[in-house]
Amino acid sequence: MSAPLFNALLELADDHLILGHRVSEWCGHAPLLEEDLAMPNMALDMIGAARSLYTYAGEIEGEGRDEDQLAYLRYDREYKNCLLVERPNEDFAHTMLKQLYFAAFMHPYWEAALQSNDETVRGIAGKSVKEVAYHIRHAGEWVVRLGDGTEESAKRMQDAVTELHPYVEELFHMSADAQAAADKGALPDREAMRTQWTNSISNVFDQAKLTMPEVEYPQLGGRTGHHGEEMGHLLSELQYMQRAYPNMSW
Repeated sequence: MSAPLFNALLELADDHLILGHRVSEWCGHAPLLEEDLAMPNMALDMIGAARSLYTYAGEIEGEGRDEDQLAYLRYDREYKNCLLVERPNEDFAHTMLKQLYFAAFMHPYWEAALQSNDETVRGIAGKSVKEVAYHIRHAGEWVVRLGDGTEESAKRMQDAVTELHPYVEELFHMSADAQAAADKGALPDREAMRTQWTNSISNVFDQAKLTMPEVEYPQLGGRTGHHGEEMGHLLSELQYMQRAYPNMSW
């Protein structure tokens, strides 16, 4: 087993699964009918990417765990997702900003992964890069609409920026496993995405009339399993069926 690649794939898969679950929480609650269709579709894109990543991680591990076991049968300290994706939705401004932050990182990441020396990674990247391009556009349009909208929407959007921006740094953080996978050419270097991410977000913020805050103390810890209280509540819902009925299948 290539432990570094296995763990680095889990980081990616967990990011997509947890954010996909968060976005899916809007199903039936979105402010517009169009969004009630768009939000589940974006959630399915991310959960689909998570499934592909978990499947490949399970093959690399070689211990017989499939995507369902990796997704549903781990404890909270075993999840490696960044703290940003597990943050509660709060309101539509928080949700769209969180989606924008993540998608603006993943688009250049998947583009870089198209040059991976790992055929399976290239295949996952080829599908995902098309999906995340839509996510950026969709979330960016909403951030502009809310930021440059009414007094209330602008306040909510700037409040979301203030609350979520400290969690951004972990997107670029390179764990030892991610660094080892990057050194071998299997996965991109996360830090290399910073310039493109900053340019994308700055462009949206300029249109939305939002201020990007300085972050003195970035929030880290998700990659090493140190999650917030909300993660436990999320997993209790996400894992319920597999925990209640072990090894169930459709």
